[in-house]
Amino acid sequence: MAIETRPLHPHVGAEMTGIDVRKPLTPAEVAAVDAGMDKHAVLVLPRQDITDEQQIEFTRNFGPLQNGANATLRRPELRLDPAFADVSNLGKNGEKLARDDRRRMASLGNRLWHSDASFRVIPARYSILSGRIVVTEGGNTEFADMRAAYDALDARTKAEIEDLICEHSQIFSREQLGFTNYLPDERAMMKPVRHPLVRTHPGSGRKSIFLSAHIGGILGWPRPEAMAFIRDLMEHATQQQFVYSHCWTRHDLVIWDNRTTMHRVRRYDDLNAVRDLRRTTTKCDGPTVAQEAA
Repeated sequence: MAIETRPLHPHVGAEMTGIDVRKPLTPAEVAAVDAGMDKHAVLVLPRQDITDEQQIEFTRNFGPLQNGANATLRRPELRLDPAFADVSNLGKNGEKLARDDRRRMASLGNRLWHSDASFRVIPARYSILSGRIVVTEGGNTEFADMRAAYDALDARTKAEIEDLICEHSQIFSREQLGFTNYLPDERAMMKPVRHPLVRTHPGSGRKSIFLSAHIGGILGWPRPEAMAFIRDLMEHATQQQFVYSHCWTRHDLVIWDNRTTMHRVRRYDDLNAVRDLRRTTTKCDGPTVAQEAA
């Protein structure tokens, strides 16, 4: 079957058909996915009824896996292999999480605009999310194109942000929602890391704004001023013309490039309906900037 790509939005997102994720990919298929990602930043591969093992093998085509996404859970508490981020409302034994469950509280941060793993020294490249059980109301995933958002900035703002360095931590994003229930070792793991506010994509050569709810400061700026400025950029970058909203169908496989997009999940009735999405993630080539000495 020939590989075909159909744009879903003027700036970001396309549907790709002609690839069967259950089978090993050929070099040409890997190249087609990478080319589609360079152009569209988000790809939707429909009708991919896959196992966890097949998802992991597919993901390995695009770089080393980024394990340990569920930083607030100890391994005995995990429902899935550590290669996965468990984007569900289910506990280890398949029960729906209680309203005050610690993991549910932390996962509410996924409703904020963010880039996956921007709180790591080596941030994420691709995220690959498999819709195993989806809901019929709410639960859309929205993607904002940080390339188009950068292009739409005025020249003065582009010059101002060109060399700025931001600090990212998962603590910064969760504290916006009032979640502060971190153990001492978790806080030690979540020490802020540094990333440039402007990045150039190696595949397309386009510049983008590297924004995320995980940002908690700009080096050399007073924190209140930094956060007000980041808030302004967030409002600019998530205007409707830059956003594609994906309404999930069971067995959709959605891939996005964290270097050029932000995303968030929309609210759904997670206390009554079951939603089971499973994410694998690949790493970028290395740190984006020099980090503070330990």
